[in-house]
Amino acid sequence: MSARPGVTARRSKRGRLSRSAEFDRVFRQGRSLANRVLVLYAFPRSEEGQPRLGVSVSRRVGGAVERNHVKRLLREAFEQESGALPEGLDVVVVARPEARVVAERDGLAGISAALAELIARARERAAGDRR
Repeated sequence: MSARPGVTARRSKRGRLSRSAEFDRVFRQGRSLANRVLVLYAFPRSEEGQPRLGVSVSRRVGGAVERNHVKRLLREAFEQESGALPEGLDVVVVARPEARVVAERDGLAGISAALAELIARARERAAGDRR
Protein backbone atom coordinates (compact mmCIF):
# COMPACT_ATOMS: atom_id res chain seq x y z
CA MET A 1 0.00 0.00 0.00
CA SER A 2 1.54 3.32 -1.03
CA ALA A 3 1.35 6.48 1.05
CA ARG A 4 -0.83 9.26 -0.24
CA PRO A 5 1.02 12.45 -1.14
CA GLY A 6 0.72 15.18 1.44
CA VAL A 7 -0.49 12.82 4.17
CA THR A 8 1.73 12.24 7.19
CA ALA A 9 2.21 8.77 8.56
CA ARG A 10 -0.24 7.95 11.34
CA ARG A 11 0.56 6.47 14.71
CA SER A 12 -0.23 2.78 14.71
CA LYS A 13 -3.19 1.49 16.67
CA ARG A 14 -0.75 0.26 19.33
CA GLY A 15 0.23 3.88 19.90
CA ARG A 16 -3.25 4.66 21.20
CA LEU A 17 -5.23 3.76 24.25
CA SER A 18 -8.49 2.26 23.10
CA ARG A 19 -10.00 0.20 25.90
CA SER A 20 -12.00 1.69 28.72
CA ALA A 21 -9.88 -0.21 31.26
CA GLU A 22 -6.72 1.44 29.90
CA PHE A 23 -8.26 4.90 30.32
CA ASP A 24 -9.52 4.02 33.81
CA ARG A 25 -6.06 2.84 34.92
CA VAL A 26 -4.45 6.09 33.77
CA PHE A 27 -7.19 8.22 35.38
CA ARG A 28 -7.14 6.35 38.71
CA GLN A 29 -3.45 5.58 39.15
CA GLY A 30 -1.77 8.23 37.01
CA ARG A 31 -0.64 11.70 37.96
CA SER A 32 -2.26 14.77 36.47
CA LEU A 33 -1.18 18.21 35.36
CA ALA A 34 -3.43 20.91 33.97
CA ASN A 35 -3.53 24.29 32.32
CA ARG A 36 -6.51 26.30 31.12
CA VAL A 37 -6.74 24.31 27.86
CA LEU A 38 -5.84 20.69 28.70
CA VAL A 39 -5.47 18.16 31.50
CA LEU A 40 -2.71 15.57 31.07
CA TYR A 41 -2.78 12.27 32.98
CA ALA A 42 0.34 10.07 32.81
CA PHE A 43 0.93 6.55 34.10
CA PRO A 44 4.02 4.37 33.54
CA ARG A 45 3.10 0.94 32.19
CA SER A 46 5.16 -2.19 32.72
CA GLU A 47 6.39 -2.70 29.15
CA GLU A 48 8.70 -0.40 27.22
CA GLY A 49 7.75 1.25 23.95
CA GLN A 50 6.63 4.57 22.62
CA PRO A 51 4.21 6.61 24.71
CA ARG A 52 0.58 5.73 24.03
CA LEU A 53 -2.11 8.41 23.76
CA GLY A 54 -5.73 8.48 24.80
CA VAL A 55 -7.88 11.52 24.04
CA SER A 56 -11.04 12.58 25.85
CA VAL A 57 -13.11 15.45 24.48
CA SER A 58 -16.54 15.93 26.05
CA ARG A 59 -19.62 17.60 24.63
CA ARG A 60 -18.82 20.65 26.74
CA VAL A 61 -16.12 21.41 24.15
CA GLY A 62 -18.69 21.67 21.36
CA GLY A 63 -20.58 19.72 18.73
CA ALA A 64 -19.22 16.69 16.89
CA VAL A 65 -17.39 18.77 14.30
CA GLU A 66 -15.61 20.89 16.92
CA ARG A 67 -14.78 17.85 19.09
CA ASN A 68 -13.33 15.93 16.15
CA HIS A 69 -11.27 18.96 15.14
CA VAL A 70 -9.83 19.25 18.66
CA LYS A 71 -9.11 15.49 18.76
CA ARG A 72 -7.31 15.60 15.42
CA LEU A 73 -5.18 18.55 16.55
CA LEU A 74 -4.39 16.83 19.86
CA ARG A 75 -3.20 13.67 18.08
CA GLU A 76 -1.08 15.72 15.70
CA ALA A 77 0.39 17.79 18.54
CA PHE A 78 1.15 14.61 20.50
CA GLU A 79 3.04 13.23 17.50
CA GLN A 80 5.22 16.34 17.53
CA GLU A 81 5.74 16.54 21.29
CA SER A 82 5.85 12.88 22.37
CA GLY A 83 9.61 12.62 21.79
CA ALA A 84 10.07 14.55 25.03
CA LEU A 85 8.26 11.85 27.01
CA PRO A 86 9.98 8.79 28.46
CA GLU A 87 9.24 5.38 26.95
CA GLY A 88 6.64 3.12 28.50
CA LEU A 89 4.18 5.86 29.38
CA ASP A 90 0.41 5.90 28.89
CA VAL A 91 -0.99 9.41 28.52
CA VAL A 92 -4.58 10.61 28.47
CA VAL A 93 -5.22 14.18 27.39
CA VAL A 94 -8.56 15.71 28.37
CA ALA A 95 -9.63 18.79 26.46
CA ARG A 96 -11.26 21.58 28.44
CA PRO A 97 -13.87 23.83 26.78
CA GLU A 98 -11.14 26.45 26.19
CA ALA A 99 -9.46 23.96 23.81
CA ARG A 100 -12.08 24.67 21.14
CA VAL A 101 -11.37 28.40 21.36
CA VAL A 102 -7.62 27.81 21.09
CA ALA A 103 -8.10 25.37 18.20
CA GLU A 104 -10.22 27.87 16.27
CA ARG A 105 -7.98 30.85 17.04
CA ASP A 106 -4.48 29.34 16.90
CA GLY A 107 -4.94 25.92 15.28
CA LEU A 108 -2.25 23.29 15.72
CA ALA A 109 0.27 25.81 17.07
CA GLY A 110 -1.98 26.73 20.00
CA ILE A 111 -2.89 23.17 20.93
CA SER A 112 0.73 22.08 20.52
CA ALA A 113 1.96 24.89 22.79
CA ALA A 114 -0.55 23.95 25.51
CA LEU A 115 0.46 20.29 25.29
CA ALA A 116 4.18 21.10 25.22
CA GLU A 117 3.79 23.14 28.42
CA LEU A 118 2.21 20.16 30.22
CA ILE A 119 4.80 17.71 28.88
CA ALA A 120 7.62 19.97 30.08
CA ARG A 121 6.04 20.18 33.54
CA ALA A 122 5.59 16.39 33.59
CA ARG A 123 9.29 15.92 32.76
CA GLU A 124 10.28 18.32 35.56
CA ARG A 125 8.06 16.46 38.00
CA ALA A 126 9.48 13.09 36.93
CA ALA A 127 13.04 14.39 37.33
CA GLY A 128 12.17 15.60 40.82
CA ASP A 129 10.66 12.22 41.72
CA ARG A 130 13.88 10.43 40.76
CA ARG A 131 16.01 12.45 43.21
